Amino acid sequence: MSAIHHCIVVTAAGSGTRFLGPGHKLEGRIGDASVLALTLRHALATGARVVLVVSRRVRDGLHGTLPDCEQMVIDTDARPGWGMGDSIAAGVAASADADGWLVLPGDMPFVLPDSIVRVAAALAGHDVAYASHDGRRGHPVAFGATLKDQLLALTGDTGARSIVQRADSVAVDVDDPGVLVDIDTVADLDAARRLPATD
Repeated sequence: MSAIHHCIVVTAAGSGTRFLGPGHKLEGRIGDASVLALTLRHALATGARVVLVVSRRVRDGLHGTLPDCEQMVIDTDARPGWGMGDSIAAGVAASADADGWLVLPGDMPFVLPDSIVRVAAALAGHDVAYASHDGRRGHPVAFGATLKDQLLALTGDTGARSIVQRADSVAVDVDDPGVLVDIDTVADLDAARRLPATD
């Protein structure tokens, strides 16, 4: 697997309100690591630059347990309207010299490194590329450098959906159900703990 030259923006500044268990969903344990740590491991395994956009609350809750990478720590308690769009814009701003960006939500710990690399490679011929499995759209979603200004302008909680809808985009079929698996609820976390390890 060859390294990629785009920046992976891992978003971890959401409130996780659908998770009704103790703590934040990104702090939930799967095997020997937290949900967020597993997501970061897979992102870092690509050899790409990784920027983590993380809430202060999650960063403090996982202090000393996350793999080393660049971090943008957001005080979301002081910014109650902070959403996915804001996180993407912050990650792009922190890596504005990149050739492109891959957005990977921090609650997706089963996305394989090879899937990330394949999605990044598809940017060579398209403005947007996204992982797909069994005909269903998943993550990561990759954006070429020509879309930087649009990414920087994102706000709110709708993410980059409007950009994807307008752009020249391509689905990248991967044999990786992990591109569809996110952890939103306690039931999701319990189900994830029963899945085979991907490390």
